[in-house]
Amino acid sequence: MFKEFKEFISKGNVLDMAVGLILATYFGAIIKSLVDDIIMPPIGKALGGVDFNQLKMVIQEPVKAITNAAGEVITPEVSEIAIKYGSFINTIITFIIVAFVIFMVVKAYNKSKKKEEEAPAAPPAPTKEEVLLGEIRDLLKK
Repeated sequence: MFKEFKEFISKGNVLDMAVGLILATYFGAIIKSLVDDIIMPPIGKALGGVDFNQLKMVIQEPVKAITNAAGEVITPEVSEIAIKYGSFINTIITFIIVAFVIFMVVKAYNKSKKKEEEAPAAPPAPTKEEVLLGEIRDLLKK
C-alpha cells in the first residue's frame, strides 16, 4: 500500500495539481484584494461614499454586560447580530472577476490546443513491406 501511495504521489499529475492549487489560492487572494482595495472604493465613492464592507442589516444591537455594585453580572454581554450584505456584494464581484479570468485562460489554452491539432502531422514512415516493394520496383526499372 505504501508503494502504491508513493507511486501516486510521485506522478507528475499530482504535483501539477498541487502547484495549481497553491497558485489558485494566492490568485484568489490577489483578486480579493483587487476588489476590496481598488475596485470597491471608487464604486463606493461614486455611490455617495458607501463602504460596502460596512453595509449590514442589524438584527440585534450589541449589549454591554451590566453588573451590580457587588460586581455580579446582571445581564451578560451580547454581540451584535447582523446580515453583512456588503461583504456578500464584494464576494460576488470577486467571483465574477475570477470566473472571467479563468474563462480567458481556458479560452487561450483551447485556442493554442486547436492550433497544435491543426498543424499537419508528418507522414508516417514506410513499412518494411513498402520499402521492399519500392526496392523491387527500382530493380525492375533497371
